[in-house]
Formats: sequence, C-alpha cells, structure tokens
Amino acid sequence: MTAMKKPAAGRPALDRDLAHLPAELRWREWMGRVEVVIFAAGEPVPRQILTGLVGDGCNLDLLIDDIRAELQPRPFDIVPVAGGAWQYRTRPAFADVIAAAAIVRQTAELPELDGLALITVAYHQPVTRSEVGRILGKDIPREVFVRLRALDLIGPGPRSPSPGAPYTFITTDRFLTVYGLETLHDLPDIERLRDAGLLSNEDVLADLLPPDDDPDHAGVDDEDDDN
Repeated sequence: MTAMKKPAAGRPALDRDLAHLPAELRWREWMGRVEVVIFAAGEPVPRQILTGLVGDGCNLDLLIDDIRAELQPRPFDIVPVAGGAWQYRTRPAFADVIAAAAIVRQTAELPELDGLALITVAYHQPVTRSEVGRILGKDIPREVFVRLRALDLIGPGPRSPSPGAPYTFITTDRFLTVYGLETLHDLPDIERLRDAGLLSNEDVLADLLPPDDDPDHAGVDDEDDDN
C-alpha cells in the first residue's frame, strides 16, 4: 500500500490529533481533510492513507458516514471500493444526464447538421437518409452521411422495407466508445436531454421520438440511399 510521505524539509509535520481544537471543530477539520483527499484523488484512496490524516482516536467509518450524510442532497457520493478504499462517485440517478452531457459535448464538435443527423440515427436506427430529413424537417445532404461514415460513427444497416429498398444507417461500436456508452440502451432519454437544458429545439426534440403508432417507419416511400 502507498505510505504517507515524510514532510519535506522545512515543512512542519501534519498535526493529526489537533488537540488544541474543541472536539466539534476537530471533527470538522478531520472531515474536511478526508473529503478533500478523496475528492482530489484520481483513483480510490486506501484506508491507510485516510487514517494518516486524522488522530488515533478518530473513528474513520463514522467520520465518512458524516461526510456522506452531508452529501445526501448532492448528485455525488463517497463510496467504498476495492476492498477498503474510498472514492467519489456520481449517483446512478444522474447517469443519463452525464451521458446526455457527453453526447452534446461530443456532437458540439461536429457541424450542427451532422450532429443532429447523428443523434437522429442513434435514436431511430436503422433509418434512411430521407427519413432523417423528414424527422428533422430539412433535406440532409449526402455529404453529411459521408462525413459521419468517414468518422466511423455510422455505418450501413439493413435495406429498408420501403419501396425501392433504400439503405439504412446505424451507429457503430466507435460511436459507443466516443460517447461513453456500453450499449445503445444507455442512450439518455430525450426528455432528460431537454430537462437538462442540453437540447432546446422543441420541434426537433418532439420529432426525435418515434411515433407511438409507427415505431419502425414501415411503409414510408424513400429514395435509394446508397451513401
């Protein structure tokens, strides 16, 4: 395990016991030390490190319980991991908001129309180019799909059952990697995107959701999209 480093020359040793402080202030100082070290660490912090920050008479488990109680209204928590270590983690209830932020941040690096087309493909796949245009209410040039394919964010899907059997598009494994998703089931709910203020075009948001009575867009006339 990682050991506490000796203080650098000229730097006073850490006062662990804080005997000069009243009990309540001493406890608050210990809480602050433990929380800030866990917060600043890029990996789980072992118990041995945390006990080196507080006095011998401090019950570390009770101390962390008090920190977690104060974090209760917050979207993150301190959780035990890796057999006795502790780490800051976001609460599961906010997972879709985090995913939404990642999607919006990544698509912001694309041209606006490319980003909208990509999100539409993600939520409607397999979907044809003309269907994407119909959903977004504007013609989507072939070049948009060429660029998205060149980035390996979308690929060809099965032929549509529509007349002419046009090509459809689906997202790729690289799309999942870039947007931090394990599977397409991890895509955030459109309503959460809107509630988080991450997408504000109400018309687009309404159209991104497939209609209840026609989830697969069956029987829609389409041109033969081959790019």
